Amino acid sequence: MDTMIDVHSNIRFVFPALGGLLFGYDIGATSGATISLQSPDLSGTTWFNLSAVQLGLAVSGSLYGALLGSLLVYPIADYLGRRRELIIAAVLYVLGGLVTGYAPGLGVLLVGRFLYGLGIGMAMHGAPLYIAETCPSQIRGTLISLKELFIVLGILLGYFVGSFQINAVGGWRYMFGFSAPIALLMGLGMWSLPPSPRWLLLRAVQGKGSLQDFKEKAILALGKLRGRSAGDKVSEKQIEDTLVSLKSAYADQESEGSFLEVIQGPGLKAFIIGGGLVLFQQITGQPSVLYYAGPILQTAGFSAAADATRVSVIIGVFKLFMTGIAVLKVDDLGRRPLLIGGVSGIALSLLFLSAYYKFLGEYPLVAVAAQLLYVGCYQISFGPISWLMVSEIFPLRTRGKGISLAVLTNFASNAIVTFAFSPLKELLGAENLFLLFAAIALVSLVFVLLVVPETKGLSLEEIESKILK
Repeated sequence: MDTMIDVHSNIRFVFPALGGLLFGYDIGATSGATISLQSPDLSGTTWFNLSAVQLGLAVSGSLYGALLGSLLVYPIADYLGRRRELIIAAVLYVLGGLVTGYAPGLGVLLVGRFLYGLGIGMAMHGAPLYIAETCPSQIRGTLISLKELFIVLGILLGYFVGSFQINAVGGWRYMFGFSAPIALLMGLGMWSLPPSPRWLLLRAVQGKGSLQDFKEKAILALGKLRGRSAGDKVSEKQIEDTLVSLKSAYADQESEGSFLEVIQGPGLKAFIIGGGLVLFQQITGQPSVLYYAGPILQTAGFSAAADATRVSVIIGVFKLFMTGIAVLKVDDLGRRPLLIGGVSGIALSLLFLSAYYKFLGEYPLVAVAAQLLYVGCYQISFGPISWLMVSEIFPLRTRGKGISLAVLTNFASNAIVTFAFSPLKELLGAENLFLLFAAIALVSLVFVLLVVPETKGLSLEEIESKILK
């Protein structure tokens, strides 16, 4: 299903990628919004005096929503389809942004945060699925990695809106509410796009309607995605080829992937690869290293809060630059070289951070350099490539369920690492905590070397037949 790549048709992939931008925006904006919300002078509310638990709920409310969203989508993803899932995600983003922005009290604010989180859970599931199933295999890596680039762009945008509104009374309302118009654009964009042709063929093979009807819809959808005229022969042939490979793959099996199928045979192999990558993405300390950015930068001489926020923007720009390199190079170099190089760098940077807290305390530049090395290596490896591999590795039959399990693994491990960080830091001390993360990074490097295959240039059907069977 992969020829004729033209720029115009690829611009369409910006709309599903906006789901990632809105996830990143939430991360960036929340840091500024929580400062604004708690300020007696600037919150513009009478309920600014939040307890630690209330503040924790306000910050992590979207994470709980995302967890539930990725759970909810497990049984209904294949029924909804990728396009409808992303339209629903956009509606939840709009509602969440508006409810949070207009919240008259903490209870309503928490409802808004939760609704927004449901949108995150659905978007992080639907976006890689839709892009993987609709784009040409030669540039699949670039286009799926675009979602990670958009997450980083969203974080930067959140920082920028936060710094712009930090001194306004009720500035937190604008910080949260600013997401609504972007979500509206995402929803309208997805409305204008056709369903995934592969999803239509999957429904046909599952016996969910007339094979001929689904086939015609798939030909029209593919033609629209590639910017071709209606009823063109190229799309017709590509749909026919995909249908033949789908039928042969599922000839002797029940019509729909069952729950157990995700954890046996090709489905299990795919889940070990994809689930392993998104698990290591979180448990190599990604949330914690960024959490430590402030204290590390302050020891390096950026003592004022304004200086630290400016430097965090510089780190954000660096993240964006390194993600851009990954996006441009992933289809040339392949997935494995970027993972192996990046994860090796992550392990090295964590050893440097441990050494800084153990015996290099008088050299703060070591800590800053180690932090930049960590961020750079993460953004060319685990950051974009985990999601890329997740979206291409699952067999079509269990892809919807498999990706929702991987998204659930990601959000659950993120929540655990975020919650466990402070008690572990007290128990082990910073130097030993970073040493622990370094050891996990080395385990993850062995995992990449032994388990993760190369998928560069293969169609989704070839990945299924050559790697998983």
